Amino acid sequence: MRVQQAHSSGRPLAAPLCLATMAFLTALVLVGCGQSSPSNAASTVKECGTARTAANTPVEVEIERGQVPCSTALSVERAYAKAILEGKAPGNGGGGPVPVSGWTCQGFPTPQLLKTGQTSKCVKGTNLIMAVLASPS
Repeated sequence: MRVQQAHSSGRPLAAPLCLATMAFLTALVLVGCGQSSPSNAASTVKECGTARTAANTPVEVEIERGQVPCSTALSVERAYAKAILEGKAPGNGGGGPVPVSGWTCQGFPTPQLLKTGQTSKCVKGTNLIMAVLASPS
């Protein structure tokens, strides 16, 4: 069997290369269609209102997972900020986990906060409360 080599113009390999590229792009599109879009994931988030961090920064309190009343979510976030102000958080700047009324709350490191806008999370079992930087009005 004789293998055809590419000429300096590249023409003998152009058609197979084009076909391979089209197959690859088609596969990427099909894989992307199977993924859930961020808008679908965001529809399960329950927005509860605003609170303030220990640094007095406004945050939006959201229930990301579970069945939690908004009054509880807001209360937990406010208690977490108060605990940090009172120096009850381990670590430098209050980044360590803090127990708050049966919840475990923890702030995110600055690089993650800047990337996602998420300032902290509080977890109790499978329930998840998230504090996210408030959008400027």
